[in-house]
Amino acid sequence: MSSFSSSKTKFIILLLILAPFIKSCGNFADARKVSPNPKDRVQKNIEEGKGFRLMDLGNDKKNTNYEFASSNPLWRASLDVVDFMPLATANYSGGIIVTDWYSKNDADRESVKISIRFLTNEIRSDALNIKVFYKNCKSTGECSVKEDGGKLSTELTSEILKTATVYQQSDNEKEFKPYIMPPEKKRN
Repeated sequence: MSSFSSSKTKFIILLLILAPFIKSCGNFADARKVSPNPKDRVQKNIEEGKGFRLMDLGNDKKNTNYEFASSNPLWRASLDVVDFMPLATANYSGGIIVTDWYSKNDADRESVKISIRFLTNEIRSDALNIKVFYKNCKSTGECSVKEDGGKLSTELTSEILKTATVYQQSDNEKEFKPYIMPPEKKRN
């Protein structure tokens, strides 16, 4: 009887160990929405970030777009517009710039902090999410912080977009400017 009990216990322990590795049967795909072609399914999974191909690990990615902060006019313009303020964070890969608290002079009890989040690299009105925070401190050291985008947020967005457009136009002129040979000097 004890051998039966120990074999039953071993079986239960084995099931508990294997349970996380056994896939649930509740994840069925709708056959009307899934392509019967395995290559299509593989491609769809790769595009959705659900897998990878072992054969692609060593190959060069032809569609890879390497864009550096110095080549992004929206990023450069944002840094230039807030360059008078000390920066707390500037993370290009995270798409965010956060300034530190800034006031015109140290005796001032009011200070401002700006957060710029990049929603796209394209220069357009909805490319930026700018938040402006104001901090008011009393003489007792008590401070209150409130977010108020309003006029300053609109002005910052406008100035950044204008500056980014100028940078982009300048970059395009540099890239596509054809070389024109100077005319030969006439001999007398």
